[in-house]
Amino acid sequence: MIVRPVTPFAEFTGSLAAIERVELRPRVAGYLQDVSVPEGRFVKKGTTLFRIDPRVFQAAVNAAAARLREAEAALKLALTDHARAEQLFTQKVVARDRLDTATAALEVSKAQVDAAKAALAAAQLDLSFSHVTAPISGRVGQALVTAGNYVTSGVTPLTTIVSIDPLHVNFDIDERTYLRSVAANREIGDSQRTASEKVMVALLTDETYSRPGRIDFVSNSTDRGTGTIRIRAVVDNPDGQLTPGLFAKIKLETGTQQAAVLVSDQSIRTDQGSRYVLVVGSDNKTEYRPVVLGAMVDGLRVIEHGLQPGERIVVKGMVGPGMQVTPQSTAIEGSPIAALQTSGAGQ
Repeated sequence: MIVRPVTPFAEFTGSLAAIERVELRPRVAGYLQDVSVPEGRFVKKGTTLFRIDPRVFQAAVNAAAARLREAEAALKLALTDHARAEQLFTQKVVARDRLDTATAALEVSKAQVDAAKAALAAAQLDLSFSHVTAPISGRVGQALVTAGNYVTSGVTPLTTIVSIDPLHVNFDIDERTYLRSVAANREIGDSQRTASEKVMVALLTDETYSRPGRIDFVSNSTDRGTGTIRIRAVVDNPDGQLTPGLFAKIKLETGTQQAAVLVSDQSIRTDQGSRYVLVVGSDNKTEYRPVVLGAMVDGLRVIEHGLQPGERIVVKGMVGPGMQVTPQSTAIEGSPIAALQTSGAGQ
């Protein structure tokens, strides 16, 4: 066996999900003139994906611009008339009601100019909406409509876009693991955190955890049906290998670093569902010792209970409990630091 500092952790299975997902729909109605969707590929925010026939919207812009010019001409006339009425009233040539009428006409003309400007802005906005662009950066899905089809504003689905970097990974942890994590945070003086923020993520086919993540959400209640708590973490995906919807493995730290006893898996034996090892005593006799197994660390198994540092155990050999043996030291397979402290037994 060897003894070395180990941070306790637990492993879970979860699923990857996009942080942002958009179902793209048109904001104006019309006939699709062009579809330029790079299906299944990455697009940047603002990329034009669909183009609706813009001619009707351009005509509306031209009409609104003409109405604005008309309103501005009427305003210019109203300003002139108001100035004349004000001068005549000052000279006591006209009555007060003549000035009031000119003032009211001026205010109406100003309002008509404002309304014409708003109508022009709305028409220009509709014209810009004829170019349907990607609202987010991400991977675009299949184009659901082809050119020539009529699309309805806010109704017809065009395609979907999902963000791919970073991604969310959702998983559920059991109540016992959750409480251990909370207790560990209290030990280090961080009572505000309800779970360790550090996680490592891997795909189901990966042999090692190579993608660090960080927890950004912990549910505020336990699922009564399953006794689990939903956790969500954020994991970077710069190479784009992770895809929303895939299953993933998650390694969650559940405590602070502490010394742990590690042994080779081949030294662990099974007895009617229980796990045990054979400990070699000072008299070179083997002793049956039940153990509680922990996680795998660098190819070695953590023993949570049952062994003390420095004890010798049988790694291989046809040996049973209570037998006299002749111990021979052997390196622990699978450990890059097995030479630090090893012991074993022969037949």
